[in-house]
Amino acid sequence: MAAPGSPSDSVKLDFEAKEAASIEQLDFVSYYENNAGRLVVAPEEAKVEFGEEVAKALKLTPDGTTVLWPQPSDDPEDPQNWSNVRKGFQLFIITLAAIVPDFDNGVATGVLFALSRQFNTTTGEINDLTNNWSIFLLGWGGIFSVMLMRRYGRLPVLFWSQVLSLAFLLGNTFSPNLNTFAAMRCLNGFFGTTPQVTGLYVISDMFPFHLQARKLNIWTMGFIVSPFISPMAFGFLVAAANWRLSYGIACVYGAAVLTLIALFGEETMYDRSLKDPRPYPLPKSWIRRRFELLSGIVGARMAKFRASWKEVSTIWVHLAWRPHIVGILLFEAMLFGFGIGINVRTPLRTSLRAEGVLRTIQGTNGVFLSQPPPVGYGFDQIRIAGCYATPVVAVVLGELLGRYLNDWIMHLSIRRNNGVFEAESRLWACYVAVAFYTCGMILLGAGFQKHLSIAAFIIGWGLVEIATMINTTVVYAYLNDSFPRFKGEMSAMLNLARTLGGFSVAYFQVPWALKHGALQTFGCEAAVVAALFLLIVPALQLKGRLLRNRFSM
Repeated sequence: MAAPGSPSDSVKLDFEAKEAASIEQLDFVSYYENNAGRLVVAPEEAKVEFGEEVAKALKLTPDGTTVLWPQPSDDPEDPQNWSNVRKGFQLFIITLAAIVPDFDNGVATGVLFALSRQFNTTTGEINDLTNNWSIFLLGWGGIFSVMLMRRYGRLPVLFWSQVLSLAFLLGNTFSPNLNTFAAMRCLNGFFGTTPQVTGLYVISDMFPFHLQARKLNIWTMGFIVSPFISPMAFGFLVAAANWRLSYGIACVYGAAVLTLIALFGEETMYDRSLKDPRPYPLPKSWIRRRFELLSGIVGARMAKFRASWKEVSTIWVHLAWRPHIVGILLFEAMLFGFGIGINVRTPLRTSLRAEGVLRTIQGTNGVFLSQPPPVGYGFDQIRIAGCYATPVVAVVLGELLGRYLNDWIMHLSIRRNNGVFEAESRLWACYVAVAFYTCGMILLGAGFQKHLSIAAFIIGWGLVEIATMINTTVVYAYLNDSFPRFKGEMSAMLNLARTLGGFSVAYFQVPWALKHGALQTFGCEAAVVAALFLLIVPALQLKGRLLRNRFSM
């Protein structure tokens, strides 16, 4: 047996020191952020890739089957270490907040005729001047919000954006004329969109990688279902009440969400790359702590440790041309835009002889459903509002289907890939979404043009919204996995793409359908989506790893 201080003992001590040093030198934060789209998930594979000693240092799920990414710190205030109840409550708040922007926009759909009578104009002018431009500004507001959140944190930007959004919604409620109403709607859209980009940040701040798609599904459901809730609810109301009451109720909902944010919202941004992620202790007084968090004082102190103004304002130029971003955004913009755009304005043609003039009417789904046969279905206001339950139910069904489908695909691909996750595996769910989408759009177009049973309209619309729900979650998850350092930018760019898609549809869909019929219009739109899918998704699955290695940041 070797005596203490012998050469063999020195070699052993030196080896143990080197092993300890290697664990310390492996920066798990850098690995997670820079190893874009590829993560070692199985503990056994971690031993192969990182070595036995490093693998022992990795934190796993309670059942010991999955490596946690990002690796939680030892700080109990690290959002990754929060209790499930605490995390779930924050997800609940951000999902309710994500409903606000499109819910507010959708109020005008339910009260469209009342607005045209109030301001002595046409429904087409209301759409062009208010609905379309407020949707357009939803996308650009997200870009501005992410720039602020990278420097000052999630909570103060979310809080102040909702304060301004509520103020402008109150302006809508009491607008004396159409110009004021339009200005208030546009400003409400620009500032109100913040929750629709904050959610990806909040979810990735709190939840480990393997749970993020499931939680994204819940948050995404909020803003996809929101454009349909208000026409459904306020369609019943406006039949018997003034349109200002509808906006007043929307203000109450916005105020309730704002109250939840003010009282219970928490800052989820955790600067884990810093040696001390929280160099400035928060005040012990609850009132003072809430004031400093909400006002942005805490964020302003931390801004010097975070990205500079130059970085947050120029990063878009570096990201926008990446081929795997451009392709998937174009695909999602068309799918989302065609599917949601029909809620903004849907084609209708009817001939009315008035003083010898042939007039063409353009309107929303509500307009089409209200026209008497053989042009439409002859529904009254109550039954039209009831039809908006179709997309609401469809989005909920899409959430349930997407939740289990995404998890099943993820676990199956990890097993087949020897315990390693590749971001492109997310895209298998797009195949299911596009199949639903194509069938739904064709059925919807046939229902409009051929005046089929209302069941065709309901089933077609439902299939489109189920597909939109599934596909949107998949694209968010794919971009989140491929660019882990730029989650907010990915969220904002996707938000911009889908809103521009919905904004543009209202301008070309109506003239096209009036000239050639709804079946050709919706059929061609389904064909465009299917073609983009075939060109982009299989290419990303085949060459995605190469693109990530070469172009990810």
